[in-house]
Amino acid sequence: MARMSPVFRKRTPPRPEHPSRPEDHLVTLIRKPGCHLCDDAQLVVEKVCADLGVPWEAKDITEDRRLHDEYWEQIPVVLVDGRQHTFWRVNEERLRRALTGGSE
Repeated sequence: MARMSPVFRKRTPPRPEHPSRPEDHLVTLIRKPGCHLCDDAQLVVEKVCADLGVPWEAKDITEDRRLHDEYWEQIPVVLVDGRQHTFWRVNEERLRRALTGGSE
């Protein structure tokens, strides 16, 4: 697997030892208006979360300076339980596995 540039690497806390139910997670989509990749990502997030009963939220980087400073080069960004899951393109199966406790 290719190594990620330090610019894009985020420190993430360790995963819990016992996987939780999908509906116990929260997916956050960090996006901005007029972003076609963000629109594509939202379609995937909406579908997977609806299928699994997982709550999700969208946050606009133009309305939150902290999010803008942290993620502006990577949007759209998907967080699962506050930890960065992916950026730019969202893979439906990978997101589904992350929410159901499957291996990535």
